[in-house]
Amino acid sequence: MSGRPLSNGTAIAVLTMIFFTWGALTSLNDVLIPHLKAVFEMNYAQTMLIQFTFFSTYLLMSVPAGKVVAIAGYKRSIVIGLCVAGVGALTFFPAAKIPSYPLFLFALFVLASGITLLQVSANPYIALLGDAQTASSRLTLAQALNSAGHTLAPLLIGPLILSVAVIGSADLALMPEAQQTAYRVAQSESVQLPYLGIAAGLFVLALLVVLFRLPALTEATERADHQRHTFGEVLRHRHLRFGVVGIFVYVGAEVAIGSFLINYISDPRIGALDEATATRYVAWYWGLAMAGRFIGSFLLRRIEPRVLLGFFAIGAMALLATTMLSEGRTAVWSVVAIGLFNSIMFPTIFTLGIDGLGPLTSKASSLLVMAIVGGAVVPLLQGVLADRIGVQMAFVLPLVCYAFVAWYGFRGARRVHADAVAVPVAQP
Repeated sequence: MSGRPLSNGTAIAVLTMIFFTWGALTSLNDVLIPHLKAVFEMNYAQTMLIQFTFFSTYLLMSVPAGKVVAIAGYKRSIVIGLCVAGVGALTFFPAAKIPSYPLFLFALFVLASGITLLQVSANPYIALLGDAQTASSRLTLAQALNSAGHTLAPLLIGPLILSVAVIGSADLALMPEAQQTAYRVAQSESVQLPYLGIAAGLFVLALLVVLFRLPALTEATERADHQRHTFGEVLRHRHLRFGVVGIFVYVGAEVAIGSFLINYISDPRIGALDEATATRYVAWYWGLAMAGRFIGSFLLRRIEPRVLLGFFAIGAMALLATTMLSEGRTAVWSVVAIGLFNSIMFPTIFTLGIDGLGPLTSKASSLLVMAIVGGAVVPLLQGVLADRIGVQMAFVLPLVCYAFVAWYGFRGARRVHADAVAVPVAQP
Protein backbone atom coordinates (compact mmCIF):
# COMPACT_ATOMS: atom_id res chain seq x y z
CA MET A 1 0.00 0.00 0.00
CA SER A 2 1.54 3.30 -1.09
CA GLY A 3 1.27 6.70 0.51
CA ARG A 4 2.62 8.64 3.44
CA PRO A 5 3.43 6.64 6.61
CA LEU A 6 1.11 7.12 9.56
CA SER A 7 2.00 9.72 12.18
CA ASN A 8 3.48 8.43 15.43
CA GLY A 9 0.22 9.03 17.30
CA THR A 10 -1.88 7.13 14.75
CA ALA A 11 0.66 4.30 14.61
CA ILE A 12 0.50 3.98 18.41
CA ALA A 13 -3.31 3.84 18.24
CA VAL A 14 -3.11 1.01 15.70
CA LEU A 15 -0.60 -0.92 17.81
CA THR A 16 -2.71 -0.68 20.96
CA MET A 17 -5.13 -3.13 19.30
CA ILE A 18 -2.25 -5.62 19.21
CA PHE A 19 -1.47 -5.07 22.89
CA PHE A 20 -5.14 -5.57 23.77
CA THR A 21 -5.28 -8.85 21.85
CA TRP A 22 -2.24 -10.53 23.35
CA GLY A 23 -3.33 -9.41 26.81
CA ALA A 24 -6.64 -11.25 26.30
CA LEU A 25 -4.86 -14.39 25.08
CA THR A 26 -2.43 -14.44 28.01
CA SER A 27 -5.12 -14.02 30.68
CA LEU A 28 -7.13 -16.94 29.31
CA ASN A 29 -4.39 -19.23 30.65
CA ASP A 30 -5.69 -18.37 34.14
CA VAL A 31 -9.06 -19.79 33.07
CA LEU A 32 -7.58 -22.83 31.33
CA ILE A 33 -5.65 -23.84 34.46
CA PRO A 34 -8.63 -24.76 36.72
CA HIS A 35 -10.55 -26.05 33.67
CA LEU A 36 -7.90 -28.49 32.44
CA LYS A 37 -6.99 -29.39 36.03
CA ALA A 38 -10.54 -30.75 36.38
CA VAL A 39 -10.63 -32.37 32.92
CA PHE A 40 -7.38 -34.32 33.33
CA GLU A 41 -7.44 -34.66 37.17
CA MET A 42 -3.98 -33.17 37.73
CA ASN A 43 -2.18 -31.73 40.74
CA TYR A 44 -0.96 -28.12 40.87
CA ALA A 45 2.54 -28.88 39.59
CA GLN A 46 1.16 -30.77 36.57
CA THR A 47 -1.35 -28.04 35.83
CA MET A 48 1.34 -25.37 35.89
CA LEU A 49 2.77 -26.99 32.75
CA ILE A 50 0.24 -24.74 30.99
CA GLN A 51 2.10 -21.63 32.10
CA PHE A 52 5.46 -23.39 31.77
CA THR A 53 4.76 -24.26 28.12
CA PHE A 54 3.35 -20.83 27.29
CA PHE A 55 6.11 -18.77 28.88
CA SER A 56 9.06 -21.07 28.10
CA THR A 57 8.28 -20.24 24.47
CA TYR A 58 9.70 -16.77 25.13
CA LEU A 59 13.05 -18.35 26.01
CA LEU A 60 13.09 -20.59 22.95
CA MET A 61 11.65 -18.20 20.37
CA SER A 62 12.92 -14.72 21.33
CA VAL A 63 16.21 -14.97 19.42
CA PRO A 64 14.53 -16.36 16.26
CA ALA A 65 11.89 -13.62 16.64
CA GLY A 66 14.65 -11.00 16.80
CA LYS A 67 16.08 -12.35 13.55
CA VAL A 68 12.65 -12.15 11.93
CA VAL A 69 12.40 -8.49 12.97
CA ALA A 70 15.90 -7.81 11.57
CA ILE A 71 14.95 -9.36 8.22
CA ALA A 72 11.27 -8.47 7.85
CA GLY A 73 11.06 -5.20 9.80
CA TYR A 74 8.54 -4.13 12.43
CA LYS A 75 5.30 -4.11 10.44
CA ARG A 76 5.77 -7.46 8.68
CA SER A 77 6.91 -9.07 11.92
CA ILE A 78 3.70 -7.94 13.63
CA VAL A 79 1.61 -9.44 10.81
CA ILE A 80 3.56 -12.72 10.93
CA GLY A 81 3.16 -12.85 14.72
CA LEU A 82 -0.61 -12.42 14.49
CA CYS A 83 -0.90 -15.18 11.87
CA VAL A 84 1.23 -17.64 13.89
CA ALA A 85 -0.89 -16.92 16.99
CA GLY A 86 -4.01 -17.53 14.89
CA VAL A 87 -2.73 -20.96 13.86
CA GLY A 88 -2.10 -21.77 17.52
CA ALA A 89 -5.66 -20.79 18.44
CA LEU A 90 -7.01 -23.03 15.66
CA THR A 91 -5.05 -25.97 17.09
CA PHE A 92 -7.23 -25.85 20.21
CA PHE A 93 -10.05 -27.37 18.14
CA PRO A 94 -8.42 -30.81 17.57
CA ALA A 95 -6.87 -30.71 21.07
CA ALA A 96 -10.36 -30.44 22.56
CA LYS A 97 -11.87 -32.94 20.15
CA ILE A 98 -9.57 -35.82 21.17
CA PRO A 99 -9.12 -34.59 24.08
CA SER A 100 -5.32 -34.46 24.55
CA TYR A 101 -3.39 -32.51 27.17
CA PRO A 102 -0.10 -32.71 25.17
CA LEU A 103 -1.90 -31.28 22.12
CA PHE A 104 -3.32 -28.47 24.29
CA LEU A 105 0.25 -27.70 25.35
CA PHE A 106 1.43 -27.75 21.72
CA ALA A 107 -1.36 -25.34 20.76
CA LEU A 108 -0.23 -23.02 23.57
CA PHE A 109 3.36 -23.24 22.31
CA VAL A 110 2.37 -22.16 18.79
CA LEU A 111 0.11 -19.41 20.16
CA ALA A 112 2.89 -18.14 22.42
CA SER A 113 5.39 -18.22 19.52
CA GLY A 114 3.23 -15.68 17.70
CA ILE A 115 2.92 -13.53 20.82
CA THR A 116 6.71 -13.69 21.32
CA LEU A 117 7.22 -12.17 17.88
CA LEU A 118 4.67 -9.47 18.75
CA GLN A 119 6.51 -8.73 22.00
CA VAL A 120 9.93 -8.49 20.34
CA SER A 121 8.65 -6.14 17.63
CA ALA A 122 5.88 -4.07 19.24
CA ASN A 123 7.40 -3.21 22.65
CA PRO A 124 10.57 -1.47 21.40
CA TYR A 125 8.64 -0.03 18.47
CA ILE A 126 6.23 1.81 20.78
CA ALA A 127 9.13 2.95 22.96
CA LEU A 128 10.96 4.40 19.93
CA LEU A 129 7.93 6.21 18.47
CA GLY A 130 8.71 9.60 19.97
CA ASP A 131 10.74 11.34 22.66
CA ALA A 132 13.04 8.98 24.61
CA GLN A 133 12.22 10.87 27.85
CA THR A 134 8.57 9.78 27.69
CA ALA A 135 9.20 6.21 26.43
CA SER A 136 8.15 4.63 29.77
CA SER A 137 4.94 6.67 29.80
CA ARG A 138 4.16 5.76 26.19
CA LEU A 139 4.74 2.03 26.63
CA THR A 140 2.80 2.06 29.92
CA LEU A 141 -0.19 3.58 28.12
CA ALA A 142 -0.02 0.87 25.44
CA GLN A 143 0.28 -1.76 28.17
CA ALA A 144 -2.90 -0.34 29.73
CA LEU A 145 -4.73 -1.63 26.67
CA ASN A 146 -2.93 -4.94 27.18
CA SER A 147 -4.43 -5.01 30.68
CA ALA A 148 -7.85 -4.19 29.23
CA GLY A 149 -7.57 -7.41 27.25
CA HIS A 150 -6.53 -9.25 30.40
CA THR A 151 -9.56 -7.81 32.19
CA LEU A 152 -12.27 -8.45 29.61
CA ALA A 153 -11.22 -11.94 28.47
CA PRO A 154 -11.93 -13.70 31.82
CA LEU A 155 -15.27 -11.85 32.07
CA LEU A 156 -16.48 -12.51 28.52
CA ILE A 157 -14.78 -15.78 27.56
CA GLY A 158 -14.01 -17.34 30.97
CA PRO A 159 -17.63 -18.31 31.76
CA LEU A 160 -17.91 -20.03 28.35
CA ILE A 161 -14.87 -22.21 29.06
CA LEU A 162 -16.01 -22.98 32.63
CA SER A 163 -19.67 -23.50 31.62
CA VAL A 164 -19.65 -27.26 32.28
CA ALA A 165 -19.99 -28.00 36.00
CA VAL A 166 -16.87 -29.51 37.57
CA ILE A 167 -17.34 -32.96 39.13
CA GLY A 168 -15.03 -33.97 41.95
CA SER A 169 -12.55 -36.81 41.35
CA ALA A 170 -14.31 -39.04 43.89
CA ASP A 171 -17.71 -38.64 42.17
CA LEU A 172 -16.11 -39.03 38.75
CA ALA A 173 -14.51 -42.32 39.80
CA LEU A 174 -17.98 -43.74 40.58
CA MET A 175 -19.16 -43.16 37.00
CA PRO A 176 -18.94 -45.85 34.30
CA GLU A 177 -15.87 -45.46 32.07
CA ALA A 178 -17.94 -44.40 29.05
CA GLN A 179 -19.64 -41.67 31.12
CA GLN A 180 -16.29 -40.45 32.42
CA THR A 181 -15.01 -40.17 28.84
CA ALA A 182 -18.13 -38.27 27.77
CA TYR A 183 -17.70 -35.87 30.70
CA ARG A 184 -14.07 -35.15 29.83
CA VAL A 185 -14.96 -34.57 26.18
CA ALA A 186 -17.77 -32.15 27.16
CA GLN A 187 -15.38 -30.30 29.47
CA SER A 188 -12.63 -29.99 26.90
CA GLU A 189 -14.92 -29.07 24.00
CA SER A 190 -16.10 -25.97 25.85
CA VAL A 191 -12.86 -24.28 24.70
CA GLN A 192 -13.46 -24.92 21.00
CA LEU A 193 -15.85 -22.11 20.13
CA PRO A 194 -14.01 -19.40 22.11
CA TYR A 195 -10.66 -20.21 20.51
CA LEU A 196 -12.14 -20.47 17.01
CA GLY A 197 -13.46 -16.94 17.51
CA ILE A 198 -10.04 -15.83 18.77
CA ALA A 199 -8.34 -17.31 15.70
CA ALA A 200 -10.72 -15.46 13.37
CA GLY A 201 -10.07 -12.21 15.23
CA LEU A 202 -6.29 -12.64 14.95
CA PHE A 203 -6.40 -13.18 11.19
CA VAL A 204 -8.69 -10.18 10.70
CA LEU A 205 -6.36 -8.03 12.81
CA ALA A 206 -3.37 -9.18 10.73
CA LEU A 207 -5.23 -8.12 7.57
CA LEU A 208 -5.96 -4.70 9.06
CA VAL A 209 -2.32 -4.15 9.99
CA VAL A 210 -1.31 -4.98 6.40
CA LEU A 211 -3.47 -2.08 5.21
CA PHE A 212 -1.65 0.51 7.37
CA ARG A 213 1.71 2.16 6.63
CA LEU A 214 3.63 2.23 9.90
CA PRO A 215 6.82 4.33 10.26
CA ALA A 216 9.86 2.20 9.41
CA LEU A 217 12.24 3.31 12.23
CA THR A 218 15.10 1.52 10.47
CA GLU A 219 17.52 3.91 12.20
CA ALA A 220 16.91 1.97 15.45
CA THR A 221 17.69 -1.42 13.92
CA GLU A 222 20.91 -3.19 12.99
CA ARG A 223 20.25 -2.24 9.36
CA ALA A 224 21.38 1.28 10.26
CA ASP A 225 24.75 0.07 11.56
CA HIS A 226 27.31 -1.73 9.41
CA GLN A 227 28.95 -3.32 12.47
CA ARG A 228 27.99 -6.83 13.58
CA HIS A 229 26.80 -6.69 17.19
CA THR A 230 26.71 -9.67 19.54
CA PHE A 231 24.56 -10.47 22.56
CA GLY A 232 27.73 -10.37 24.66
CA GLU A 233 28.19 -6.76 23.61
CA VAL A 234 24.62 -5.94 24.68
CA LEU A 235 25.06 -7.69 28.03
CA ARG A 236 28.03 -5.48 28.88
CA HIS A 237 25.47 -2.82 29.77
CA ARG A 238 24.69 -3.17 33.49
CA HIS A 239 21.18 -1.71 33.36
CA LEU A 240 20.25 -4.19 30.60
CA ARG A 241 21.67 -7.22 32.49
CA PHE A 242 19.69 -6.44 35.62
CA GLY A 243 16.69 -5.50 33.49
CA VAL A 244 16.64 -9.03 32.08
CA VAL A 245 16.54 -10.44 35.62
CA GLY A 246 13.91 -7.84 36.55
CA ILE A 247 11.60 -8.92 33.70
CA PHE A 248 12.14 -12.58 34.64
CA VAL A 249 11.13 -12.19 38.29
CA TYR A 250 8.37 -9.64 37.66
CA VAL A 251 6.59 -11.67 34.98
CA GLY A 252 7.07 -14.80 37.07
CA ALA A 253 5.43 -13.17 40.09
CA GLU A 254 2.57 -11.63 38.11
CA VAL A 255 1.75 -14.88 36.29
CA ALA A 256 2.10 -17.03 39.41
CA ILE A 257 -0.38 -14.87 41.32
CA GLY A 258 -2.87 -14.83 38.43
CA SER A 259 -2.50 -18.59 37.92
CA PHE A 260 -3.45 -19.38 41.52
CA LEU A 261 -6.17 -16.76 41.96
CA ILE A 262 -9.17 -18.94 41.04
CA ASN A 263 -8.07 -21.90 43.17
CA TYR A 264 -6.97 -19.60 46.00
CA ILE A 265 -10.19 -17.59 46.10
CA SER A 266 -12.24 -20.82 45.87
CA ASP A 267 -10.64 -22.06 49.10
CA PRO A 268 -13.26 -22.24 51.92
CA ARG A 269 -10.94 -20.27 54.25
CA ILE A 270 -10.36 -17.50 51.71
CA GLY A 271 -13.28 -16.67 49.42
CA ALA A 272 -15.41 -19.87 49.49
CA LEU A 273 -16.61 -19.25 45.91
CA ASP A 274 -17.23 -21.58 42.98
CA GLU A 275 -14.66 -21.43 40.20
CA ALA A 276 -16.89 -19.69 37.64
CA THR A 277 -17.62 -16.87 40.12
CA ALA A 278 -13.95 -16.64 41.09
CA THR A 279 -13.06 -15.71 37.49
CA ARG A 280 -14.52 -12.26 38.25
CA TYR A 281 -11.66 -11.66 40.66
CA VAL A 282 -9.16 -12.53 37.93
CA ALA A 283 -10.83 -9.75 35.94
CA TRP A 284 -10.42 -7.41 38.92
CA TYR A 285 -6.74 -8.36 39.21
CA TRP A 286 -6.07 -7.39 35.59
CA GLY A 287 -8.55 -4.52 35.70
CA LEU A 288 -6.61 -2.88 38.51
CA ALA A 289 -3.43 -3.33 36.46
CA MET A 290 -5.18 -1.54 33.60
CA ALA A 291 -6.27 1.34 35.86
CA GLY A 292 -2.78 1.53 37.34
CA ARG A 293 -1.25 1.80 33.89
CA PHE A 294 -3.45 4.74 32.93
CA ILE A 295 -2.55 6.41 36.22
CA GLY A 296 1.09 5.36 35.85
CA SER A 297 1.31 6.83 32.34
CA PHE A 298 0.47 10.19 33.93
CA LEU A 299 2.78 9.75 36.94
CA LEU A 300 5.75 8.63 34.85
CA ARG A 301 5.80 12.02 33.14
CA ARG A 302 6.29 13.67 36.55
CA ILE A 303 8.19 11.13 38.69
CA GLU A 304 11.46 9.46 37.75
CA PRO A 305 10.56 5.97 36.42
CA ARG A 306 13.17 4.20 38.56
CA VAL A 307 11.80 5.68 41.78
CA LEU A 308 8.16 4.97 40.95
CA LEU A 309 9.05 1.38 40.04
CA GLY A 310 10.73 0.87 43.41
CA PHE A 311 7.78 2.16 45.42
CA PHE A 312 5.26 0.13 43.39
CA ALA A 313 7.28 -3.03 44.08
CA ILE A 314 7.25 -2.28 47.82
CA GLY A 315 3.46 -1.86 47.63
CA ALA A 316 3.13 -5.30 46.01
CA MET A 317 5.29 -6.84 48.75
CA ALA A 318 3.11 -5.32 51.48
CA LEU A 319 -0.06 -6.74 49.90
CA LEU A 320 1.47 -10.20 49.54
CA ALA A 321 2.46 -10.20 53.20
CA THR A 322 -1.12 -9.21 54.08
CA THR A 323 -2.77 -12.00 52.08
CA MET A 324 -0.39 -14.58 53.54
CA LEU A 325 -1.26 -13.56 57.09
CA SER A 326 -5.06 -13.17 56.75
CA GLU A 327 -8.26 -14.96 55.70
CA GLY A 328 -11.62 -14.09 54.15
CA ARG A 329 -12.22 -10.81 52.33
CA THR A 330 -8.95 -9.28 53.54
CA ALA A 331 -6.97 -12.13 51.99
CA VAL A 332 -9.02 -11.95 48.77
CA TRP A 333 -8.77 -8.23 48.15
CA SER A 334 -5.15 -7.87 49.24
CA VAL A 335 -4.01 -10.41 46.64
CA VAL A 336 -6.30 -8.95 43.94
CA ALA A 337 -5.05 -5.41 44.65
CA ILE A 338 -1.50 -6.45 43.70
CA GLY A 339 -2.66 -5.93 40.11
CA LEU A 340 -2.66 -2.17 40.73
CA PHE A 341 1.02 -2.22 41.69
CA ASN A 342 1.97 -4.59 38.87
CA SER A 343 0.75 -1.97 36.43
CA ILE A 344 3.89 -0.01 35.55
CA MET A 345 6.46 -2.74 36.18
CA PHE A 346 6.86 -4.42 32.79
CA PRO A 347 6.89 -1.28 30.61
CA THR A 348 9.14 0.58 33.05
CA ILE A 349 11.67 -2.24 33.41
CA PHE A 350 11.62 -2.73 29.63
CA THR A 351 12.25 0.91 28.76
CA LEU A 352 14.91 1.28 31.47
CA GLY A 353 16.59 -1.84 30.07
CA ILE A 354 16.82 -0.60 26.46
CA ASP A 355 17.61 2.98 27.41
CA GLY A 356 20.49 4.41 25.40
CA LEU A 357 21.27 1.27 23.37
CA GLY A 358 20.69 2.64 19.83
CA PRO A 359 21.29 -0.04 17.16
CA LEU A 360 21.67 -2.62 19.96
CA THR A 361 17.99 -2.13 20.82
CA SER A 362 16.63 -5.09 18.84
CA LYS A 363 19.06 -7.53 20.49
CA ALA A 364 18.34 -6.02 23.90
CA SER A 365 14.62 -6.40 23.19
CA SER A 366 15.12 -10.08 22.34
CA LEU A 367 16.90 -10.64 25.66
CA LEU A 368 14.24 -8.82 27.65
CA VAL A 369 11.42 -10.72 25.94
CA MET A 370 13.36 -13.96 26.46
CA ALA A 371 13.26 -13.18 30.19
CA ILE A 372 9.46 -13.49 30.10
CA VAL A 373 10.27 -17.19 30.57
CA GLY A 374 10.00 -16.25 34.25
CA GLY A 375 6.28 -16.76 33.68
CA ALA A 376 7.07 -20.43 33.06
CA VAL A 377 9.56 -21.03 35.87
CA VAL A 378 8.14 -19.13 38.86
CA PRO A 379 4.53 -20.49 38.64
CA LEU A 380 5.90 -24.04 38.29
CA LEU A 381 8.07 -23.56 41.38
CA GLN A 382 5.12 -22.05 43.21
CA GLY A 383 3.03 -25.07 42.16
CA VAL A 384 5.61 -27.37 43.74
CA LEU A 385 5.57 -25.20 46.89
CA ALA A 386 1.76 -25.17 46.97
CA ASP A 387 1.62 -28.97 46.87
CA ARG A 388 3.89 -29.03 49.94
CA ILE A 389 3.04 -26.00 52.10
CA GLY A 390 -0.31 -24.85 50.67
CA VAL A 391 -1.26 -22.16 48.16
CA GLN A 392 -1.34 -19.32 50.71
CA MET A 393 2.18 -19.78 52.09
CA ALA A 394 3.54 -20.42 48.58
CA PHE A 395 3.04 -16.70 47.87
CA VAL A 396 6.40 -16.17 49.59
CA LEU A 397 8.03 -16.86 46.21
CA PRO A 398 6.51 -13.88 44.35
CA LEU A 399 7.24 -11.74 47.43
CA VAL A 400 10.96 -12.43 46.92
CA CYS A 401 10.57 -11.60 43.22
CA TYR A 402 9.11 -8.18 43.99
CA ALA A 403 12.00 -7.52 46.39
CA PHE A 404 14.40 -7.74 43.43
CA VAL A 405 12.19 -5.42 41.35
CA ALA A 406 12.33 -2.86 44.18
CA TRP A 407 16.13 -3.10 44.21
CA TYR A 408 16.28 -2.71 40.43
CA GLY A 409 14.20 0.45 40.62
CA PHE A 410 16.27 2.10 43.34
CA ARG A 411 19.73 0.80 42.35
CA GLY A 412 20.04 -1.67 39.47
CA ALA A 413 18.58 0.46 36.67
CA ARG A 414 21.21 3.18 36.95
CA ARG A 415 23.09 3.55 33.68
CA VAL A 416 26.87 3.72 33.42
CA HIS A 417 27.02 6.74 31.12
CA ALA A 418 30.45 5.91 29.77
CA ASP A 419 28.96 2.84 28.07
CA ALA A 420 25.88 4.60 26.73
CA VAL A 421 24.99 4.46 23.04
CA ALA A 422 23.02 7.28 21.47
CA VAL A 423 19.41 6.34 20.79
CA PRO A 424 17.98 7.65 17.54
CA VAL A 425 14.62 9.30 18.08
CA ALA A 426 11.84 8.92 15.54
CA GLN A 427 10.36 12.18 14.32
CA PRO A 428 6.62 12.56 13.72
